Amino acid sequence: MKRYSSRIIGSGSVLPKIKKANNAFWNNTFFNKDHEQMTKTNEAITAKFEEVAGIVERRVAEKGVKASDLGAQAARLAIESSGIDPETLEYIIVAHNFGDVTYGTIQSDMLPNLAAKVKQKLGIKNPYCVAYDILFGCPSWVQALIQANYYIKSGDVKRVLVVGADTVSRMTDPHDIDGMLFADGGGAAILEAVEYEDGEEPTGVLSHVTVSDCVGEADYLKMGDSLRTETEGQYIRMYGRGVFRYAVTKVPTAMNDCLTKAGLKLEDVDKFVMHQANMKMNKIILKRLYEQNGYEDYPEEMMPLVVHKLGNSSAATVPTVLDLIMKGVMDGQSIKKGDIIVFASVGAGMHANCVVYKHS
Repeated sequence: MKRYSSRIIGSGSVLPKIKKANNAFWNNTFFNKDHEQMTKTNEAITAKFEEVAGIVERRVAEKGVKASDLGAQAARLAIESSGIDPETLEYIIVAHNFGDVTYGTIQSDMLPNLAAKVKQKLGIKNPYCVAYDILFGCPSWVQALIQANYYIKSGDVKRVLVVGADTVSRMTDPHDIDGMLFADGGGAAILEAVEYEDGEEPTGVLSHVTVSDCVGEADYLKMGDSLRTETEGQYIRMYGRGVFRYAVTKVPTAMNDCLTKAGLKLEDVDKFVMHQANMKMNKIILKRLYEQNGYEDYPEEMMPLVVHKLGNSSAATVPTVLDLIMKGVMDGQSIKKGDIIVFASVGAGMHANCVVYKHS
């Protein structure tokens, strides 16, 4: 009996041209959660932020560039690297959080949906190429990858374009220290069906796990008023301790469960391609994963990190990291045939997800 799995045949990413270092926030007026102006100097505030989050600078989109532009650029690069005719794509799934946000505003535009805009920018005329969005917090791209795999495994679909694009920096409160975490970006990958027979060892997506904890944890990340009471609008609000605690607890468990589901062990893994919001958080996640499997520490080269230079680009982070590795941009990092890759993410919802993938 024929079965199908999903393999990645092309990837692309776009790093916005503007590099925004921590000293770019020195002119901000910061307030605490009680709406009181902070007394520390901005130099001291950003130094502490850098020490805790590990972020030195982040990328932000230029004035005339929107999330759908970043997504379309990344998609075009993925199509070029795959060598396919874009008219053969059957689905375009775009993962994001805020739609197209115009520079200088916090107005979100999601009509039409971003996938429709990306399809339009790519000039794909095939009406049977279905374009839709997915909103799932920072794990949106990994969840889109899971959805694409379901389509392909059904046998009805052969090729899916999965895009992650966000301009989250435009939705941050300029008076909130947490706003320094967020950045902009775009990443994409193309999945193609691979046939195999019963008894044959599959490649591509081997397993996936998703958890959603929405009763006590839904408000860890949400929209809310500015910390400066006279500032109008709704901005990203984050309960940092809750997010951190959830991530370092749920993500290692999801990864262990996903490996077990694939019939693999931690020792089989060659690379971790993970969402990155905070360098310290990422390191604790992987350390706990290895501790749960009887190790005292983990090999750092297994988890390529870019958060210190790129910040948290939300739905764009995981496909961006994947593409930078695939294109040989990251020193000492590569993915070769037969490698086992673990994709993992965590974010607003709260949600955590994981995919175990065998490269072919």
